[in-house]
Amino acid sequence: MDDSFISDKIIRLSQEASALTASEFSAIDRVCEINTAKVLNAFRANKVSDSMFSGTTGYGYDDRGREVLDRVFADVFGAERALVRIGFVNGTHAIASALFGALAPGDMLLSVTGAPYDTLSGVVGISGAKRGSLSFYGVEYAQIELLRNGELDFPSISEKVSDRRVKAVFIQRSRGYTERRALTTTEIGEASDLIKRVNPNAAIIVDNCYGEFVETIEPTQLGADVIAGSMIKNPGGGLALTGGYVAGRNDLVEAAAERLTVPGIGGDAGSTIGQSRALFQGLFIAPHITAQALKTAVFASALFSLIGYRVSPRSNEIRSDIIQSIAFEDPEPLKRFCLGIQQGAPVDSFVVPEPWPMPGYDCDVIMAAGAFVQGASIELSADAPMRKPYTAYLQGGLTYESGKLGIMRAATLLTQ
Repeated sequence: MDDSFISDKIIRLSQEASALTASEFSAIDRVCEINTAKVLNAFRANKVSDSMFSGTTGYGYDDRGREVLDRVFADVFGAERALVRIGFVNGTHAIASALFGALAPGDMLLSVTGAPYDTLSGVVGISGAKRGSLSFYGVEYAQIELLRNGELDFPSISEKVSDRRVKAVFIQRSRGYTERRALTTTEIGEASDLIKRVNPNAAIIVDNCYGEFVETIEPTQLGADVIAGSMIKNPGGGLALTGGYVAGRNDLVEAAAERLTVPGIGGDAGSTIGQSRALFQGLFIAPHITAQALKTAVFASALFSLIGYRVSPRSNEIRSDIIQSIAFEDPEPLKRFCLGIQQGAPVDSFVVPEPWPMPGYDCDVIMAAGAFVQGASIELSADAPMRKPYTAYLQGGLTYESGKLGIMRAATLLTQ
């Protein structure tokens, strides 16, 4: 790279940031090794074979690879069953299928982590009973805000979940487009224990996006009934070209499958059209790729903190997702940051990101994403809603080295 791409000042600061993050990197490596062993054991136990990678066409009946991949996912996540399908267009689609599968007209959905991620608000019908939303079909909705310190409000949860109309409790693990911190799996487990004691008939559904393989255990291993997410985030390892997953209790996963397709068919059909190899291989390397993304986020936190920006989490804080937020307080530095991330990408590095009215959001959004897979936020990317405090949400990095260079380029643009 030419001398102007990364300034001498940022090179010096990056060396300081790297020294500050050595112990955090060691911890990430330990988690990666444990999760890799867990994935490898699941592959071996289910006798994954090359013959499972060819895929099917048409209806996709008797797709051995698809069936085994479901079992591997279930084992990795400590679930009774899993549904991994390229028919899910994104994580929102997978989560919505789980919600629709668990709820019926007259039921209540309770979110205990405040308002859900922007793209789920239309699914729930928070802003109105849009045709096809849960609200349109007569499902009530209520939410409990997190406490000021970002912790779950257990007394309010206990009170509200005692309402027998509550048939599903929604927990968002990641921060989304908010200043809140990500919930740890331990916290989700504590909430699950409480909910099951008070209302054992309520299904606990976790939006697990950005959280897979960040810790050594998943919410389904600590009491959550269902987790769901996107294959072009952590669990796809940067190789999955599309898709999503639902994992958890057998009946709830089956209900989600019948929402994805139709009742009576569920998960027994759906061709894989040559994508099985990428899904298997992506899952296999997912713990390592997630570790690369985590190191990228920790480094970004340390570097931008040294420059003087407000970051969350701090580089030495416990993490339960791969997202790093950086508050710029003004639109112009936010745009320069996104430009730097784009210029540091391997794909479309020449593109200038501009805010636009992205579907599913209530304001313009600027996105930097020079990715091999469109929208794959396990690759280095940054999203930001164009509203105060003009915070960028950074995630991904297929390799730490490339992620680090992209961050250093963004820092250079901000300090010139």
